[in-house]
Amino acid sequence: MTREAYHRALKELEGEMMERGGTVIKVVRDSIEALEKRDFEKSREIIKNDRLINRKRFDIEERCILLMATQQPMAGDLRILTAILNIITDLERIGDHAEGNAKINLLIGDAPLVKPLIDIPRMVEAASNMLEECLKAFVDRDVEKAKKIGGMDDVVDALYEQIYRELLLMMIEDPKKIQGATYLIWVAHNMERIADRATNIAERIVFMVTGKMEEMNVSSY
Repeated sequence: MTREAYHRALKELEGEMMERGGTVIKVVRDSIEALEKRDFEKSREIIKNDRLINRKRFDIEERCILLMATQQPMAGDLRILTAILNIITDLERIGDHAEGNAKINLLIGDAPLVKPLIDIPRMVEAASNMLEECLKAFVDRDVEKAKKIGGMDDVVDALYEQIYRELLLMMIEDPKKIQGATYLIWVAHNMERIADRATNIAERIVFMVTGKMEEMNVSSY
């Protein structure tokens, strides 16, 4: 492989990773929209398409490893390749969380939601914004933008804690709502994990640009 072909292959991997990122953001939003609208067909489609996200992850991983093994990339390019490897894994995991939301919608079935969805859509908006900022930071090689993403996770964590408390209180007051409330806690937890994955991606972007791994949003307890 010529150096020109190598750099073209590297750019193609970056582009495909970005495309996967856009796909995953849409899937996350669709999973909550399907829950809000009780759209079971959309949930089934999300579950079916998750296999495509998984396959694309493995394809990109194999091509990254092949370039590492055959092209002896210099330090900067090696960091890009390792960042892509880690980011594509986090994106695939985010897709799994969205698939989990879709499965929960099917589990709830025709039963009404135990409470209107107010804070969960706020969680999906905040988490989606984090992912969008990650993609921008990757393209721009913007360390400061990446570092701000860790702070955005606080919003998602606060919403999760609020939802958890409300639903726990609901279960205590009315045991008949335990199952329905538990399903919504699972959805909120999926969204909280998605935000954590976005923070992981941001950390990888900082490493890619600076060569230094910095852990963001570390708990003080």
